[in-house]
Amino acid sequence: MNVPPTILLVEDNALLAAGVRSNLEFEGYEVLVCDTGREGLRLAYETCPALIILDVLLPDTDGFRVLRELRDHGISTPVLMLTALGEEADKVRGFRFGADDYVTKPFGLMELMARVAALLRRAQGNSVPPAPPNTAGAGEPSASVQFGPIVVDVATRTVTRDGTVVPLRPREFDLLLALLRRDGRLVSRETLLREVWGYGDQVQSRTVDTHMAELRRKLEDDPAAPQWLLTVRKAGYRLAVADTADARRTPAARERP
Repeated sequence: MNVPPTILLVEDNALLAAGVRSNLEFEGYEVLVCDTGREGLRLAYETCPALIILDVLLPDTDGFRVLRELRDHGISTPVLMLTALGEEADKVRGFRFGADDYVTKPFGLMELMARVAALLRRAQGNSVPPAPPNTAGAGEPSASVQFGPIVVDVATRTVTRDGTVVPLRPREFDLLLALLRRDGRLVSRETLLREVWGYGDQVQSRTVDTHMAELRRKLEDDPAAPQWLLTVRKAGYRLAVADTADARRTPAARERP
């Protein structure tokens, strides 16, 4: 008999918590609920939930501090941040501390359930494959790919810029890899949400944009005027690779002037 995943919900709004809990239980999950950061940390350590839904604005602390403490103690449980803070800087802060997703209030419960299911699939290793066979224009990159000063080692999932290792979070690397697979072709936000996050068409999210902003901050000389990670307005993103064949060579195989 399969044991249903346990989800820890840390939310101080009793009415909202009751609604979310009811929907999660209807979907078959076991749900633990608390309304303070301190109690959330205790339950996270003691129960090892499959997923944590964490409000940012809590009465005793903020969710960012709770998240940082979890990550500092080696807790890798997926965390979905739930908050009324809609500023891009707040989302970036959450992702830098190790959040897996970020939902801004007010939100639709169907969308929240879809995000929960996607995060659990990824955590269990059953997410949508990164390069589905029916994805037009996609192909697996070579073991090592270079564009400009940036070298991506697909096998070891490491990125260097001018010989210096650039630390990328797993989701940031997956996003970069999805662009590399297209060899400079356009990739829509919907495709990226499906491939990188495992979300279905019912989910509308700025998660892609927030992660792209972080990638640009780490890889571009001027994130405000990117040279490699380009936005195609109202369509998606693409990786600017002038010569695909040259970009696929390892640094050792390239002739330098």
